[in-house]
Amino acid sequence: MKPIWIVDDDQSIRFVLEKALLREGLPTRSFINPRDVLQALQDADDKDGPQILVSDIRMPGGTGLDLLAKVKQQCPGLPVIIMTAFSDLDSAVAAFQGGAFEYLPKPFDVPKAVELIRRAVEESQREEVAEERMAETPEMLGQAPAMQDVFRAIGRLSQSNVTVMITGESGSGKELVARALHKHSPRANGPFVAINTAAIPKDLLESELFGHERGAFTGAQTMRRGRFEQADGGTLFLDEIGDMPFDLQTRLLRVLSDGQFYRVGGHSSVRANVRVIAATHQDLEQRVKEGAFREDLFHRLNVIRLRLPALRERYEDIAMLTRHFLQQSARQLGVEPKRISEAALARLSLFAFPGNVRQLENVCHWLTVMAPAQMVEVKDLPPDILAATTPAAASAAVLAGAHASNTPAAPVPSGLLPRPVVAGPTSVTPADASDGPASADTDDWEGKLEAETLVLLGEGRTDVWDTLSRRFESLLIRTALDNTHGRRIEAAVKLGIGRNTITRKIQELGLE
Repeated sequence: MKPIWIVDDDQSIRFVLEKALLREGLPTRSFINPRDVLQALQDADDKDGPQILVSDIRMPGGTGLDLLAKVKQQCPGLPVIIMTAFSDLDSAVAAFQGGAFEYLPKPFDVPKAVELIRRAVEESQREEVAEERMAETPEMLGQAPAMQDVFRAIGRLSQSNVTVMITGESGSGKELVARALHKHSPRANGPFVAINTAAIPKDLLESELFGHERGAFTGAQTMRRGRFEQADGGTLFLDEIGDMPFDLQTRLLRVLSDGQFYRVGGHSSVRANVRVIAATHQDLEQRVKEGAFREDLFHRLNVIRLRLPALRERYEDIAMLTRHFLQQSARQLGVEPKRISEAALARLSLFAFPGNVRQLENVCHWLTVMAPAQMVEVKDLPPDILAATTPAAASAAVLAGAHASNTPAAPVPSGLLPRPVVAGPTSVTPADASDGPASADTDDWEGKLEAETLVLLGEGRTDVWDTLSRRFESLLIRTALDNTHGRRIEAAVKLGIGRNTITRKIQELGLE
């Protein structure tokens, strides 16, 4: 294991930390000034470099903050703990702005200091593994079975020019899937052109799609090529196709049928070789029944349907996506990437994310700017997420889920995720198939139990066993009583316990 580097001109501080860390099996290397540290960093290779740097803030020959800035230039991912006897706000803010892992005021309690250093070591090792994985990750991320189905579908469609309809909730990443379909298709060298039909006024949408001739309308000073012409030889992505005006749907159908169209104000037909990928968050079958969407256009677009799962259906991916977005936000803002604790990740996994991946990305932007330390803890999460994922609220959601039927999870108003759900066995359906409901995954309750256990442990609770045991027993008994229509003896028999036991438990748990 790499050593912990300690930088302090006070010999007693160095001695105390060295002995305490050695007792914990953590090797150390000590320095008395920043100059020696920087020289050692230049001379060290990957094996001899530090795992953690613990530095005093005021030393002869330089400050800990100056050292922090120079170390971050050479080793951006190295966690640095700043300690000082001057416990003022300016020093704390400066340390965090410089990318410090944590701020440790003197005099400090030695066991707490060791605990902080060990936490930094564990996080450093975890981040090293995460960074290695991130270096190998593609543009689209996902380990959940539902996303693996999507990746397999993209692979199966890679050599096809067939029209694809992508369905999924807003913010779930439909355009990313469309871009992946284009990137891995025979048209990859052609243009990828995207247009959101819901974001363009009706009067302008026709011109945007098909172009216009000079003088076609007031302001048309020159001829303009539309998106179909721009996408010639490539792919045109029509996002939110369900919002397209009805009269334009007829023109789109003609283009899909024979590949020809007329510019607005034009008299000569234009031909474009375009693959169309459409996307919508709406129920197009229902739109057809309501007369708001042409049935013939629906069948023309709906050759292959690819359903993109909501984030609550792939909660296993929340940790990977969170780390990815924190890295991305840091690059965009030009700051040191934030790290996130396992407890905070577990708390995030209890949130339903009605805005899906886009909402998680926004949360990571918020954390990059607002989280006070380099390590994001549970208390640093946005207030709305903390309020929606309190243990009491989560308990109520789980108990409510026990009485619900086995139906697909819908966006929960409070933002809670009662239980994980996954997509069906395949995300690709033929044209005449509809988006069937995704069944709740009742086999993965252990994962949710583990996540909530981490949340409670991260909050420093000392009643985790009793809290979760009471909820577990309450859930079992409530469900059994519902199944037997309140007949206690029959419920006890089915649970495999005695009638006196179930009576006592009902009283203890307040289930009367």
